[in-house]
Amino acid sequence: MRVFQIGAAGGVGARLAGILHARGDESSGMHRNPAQADAVRATGATPVPGDLIADSVGELAEKMRGHDAVVFSAGAHGTGVDQTTLIDGKGLEKSADAAVLAGISRFILVSAFPESERDAGLGAGYEHYMRVKKQADVYLARTNLDWLIVRPGMLSNDPGDGFVAAGPAIEYGVVRRDNVAAFLGAALQEPQLNRAIVELTDGDLPVRDAVAGLLRQGRKHL
Repeated sequence: MRVFQIGAAGGVGARLAGILHARGDESSGMHRNPAQADAVRATGATPVPGDLIADSVGELAEKMRGHDAVVFSAGAHGTGVDQTTLIDGKGLEKSADAAVLAGISRFILVSAFPESERDAGLGAGYEHYMRVKKQADVYLARTNLDWLIVRPGMLSNDPGDGFVAAGPAIEYGVVRRDNVAAFLGAALQEPQLNRAIVELTDGDLPVRDAVAGLLRQGRKHL
């Protein structure tokens, strides 16, 4: 499998790249800052220079071409409302359109849990971020891609244990970045898990069992 990662230098993206490399899959990690190339390469991914803001849909599609799936985990990370709109919002839209143009059907988006920090009083900038994330989810869900939207809870850098809770609607909680990456890696191996929104926290089920449970739920609704 060849995976094109947008956000490969981030906390979840780098972990996922390491998982893919360890199991023998190939990944290309798009990065905007040249200084990130070595960090992407260290995970086992192939660095690919790219810019969600400056690149056209056609330019992004050329970078993606030849891959089997796209994983989008990029974000503006608190750099301002304009950057949030351009990266988390418009950047996702351009990436989804580019995947279609490149002939890639599988697209996984790392989004945001609806309840994420809503009682923390983080202000207008954070509320804008949450609106943009929801708009990006809606945009992707309206495409003909085999999309999967994963909404992690409060992200933690604690070492992962491979146990999660996952479902279309679950209680809000903490999730380790290691566990998010493990879930994404498992989901990539199950192409039938698509056109679904999955909320994700740490929990009691091994990642593989959580993915298998989601697949069973999906078949019940066919």
